[in-house]
Amino acid sequence: MAARARFGELARQLSAVGAVNRGLARALPAECPAGAAAVLHTLDRHGEMRISKLAELLTVDMSVTSRHVAHVTDRGWVDRSPDPDDKRSRILRLTPSGKVQLNELAERYSGALAHYLDGWSDDEIGQLTVLLTRLRGEFGDCRAPSGRHPYPRSRPAPASAPTGSAPVPDGTAPVPSGTAPGRVPLADPFAGTPAPAPG
Repeated sequence: MAARARFGELARQLSAVGAVNRGLARALPAECPAGAAAVLHTLDRHGEMRISKLAELLTVDMSVTSRHVAHVTDRGWVDRSPDPDDKRSRILRLTPSGKVQLNELAERYSGALAHYLDGWSDDEIGQLTVLLTRLRGEFGDCRAPSGRHPYPRSRPAPASAPTGSAPVPDGTAPVPSGTAPGRVPLADPFAGTPAPAPG
């Protein structure tokens, strides 16, 4: 296993991934912001579904999901029809126009990546893809139980805990407030989010 110090540097680099997402977000057309793109991508990947399921997959609340759905349906990218099993619900499905929009998004994302990674070799891009896929797999699906036991959440601070500190999950020494329990403090290498990339 890699030394703990290496994970500190990895954590700092992962904290900067938002800059990558912001760069990709600039490739999105004005009429299809990140939330709308996420709806189209999710319906394309998982097929037709109720809005409650869509909200679950997007890991956002129903009010936010409803706004995104209204945006894509108003533009004809998604069809919203009565659920035959429950007339009070609606089934969302991608329309042919929505598939055309998705293809355009894929072209824009690919173009942005080609621009930013112009100096990378095919082997380097392949290695990055493999490692990112593996990293995502190690964390499992955030919406469902996975084979790996999730990292424990912190417990409420005991009454005796000093002001300005918080307990780590195993009950050892406290760490400064604002630091995730059990993790090194993250520097923000980029000052001034994310757009969902295809795949």
